[in-house]
Amino acid sequence: MRLRITDPTAIMVDREVAAIRAEDATGSFGILNGHADFLTALDISVVSWRDMDGRAGYCAVRNGILTVSGGKEVAIATREAHVGDDLDELETVVLSRYRERGDAERSGRTSATRLRMRAIRRMGEALQGGPAEIGL
Repeated sequence: MRLRITDPTAIMVDREVAAIRAEDATGSFGILNGHADFLTALDISVVSWRDMDGRAGYCAVRNGILTVSGGKEVAIATREAHVGDDLDELETVVLSRYRERGDAERSGRTSATRLRMRAIRRMGEALQGGPAEIGL
């Protein structure tokens, strides 16, 4: 079975595999050769697989779509993917990056809220000044 995982910048995984395991909102599931056509959304998930020699591989994905086509093609298109052979090491890297992103997103939301509040204050000040103050 062919597994291909892509993010917006690159093909992260493109290999023949014997089995795949992933997780969506309904829980964990497995995919073997001959699986029925399938489509699901992935939020944050660790996709794992066994290659033809039995070696394990892992990819942490964030916000993706997984499709199974023809029972032998599995494609995952995701916003972000991190590949690793060691699950503990992958977890450390991913948690660190997600924390950094979370801090940046919180900072962005705080800045947007400050701008919104400043605009509301200015509108309030203009309204208190009367119609001439706001150009009516």
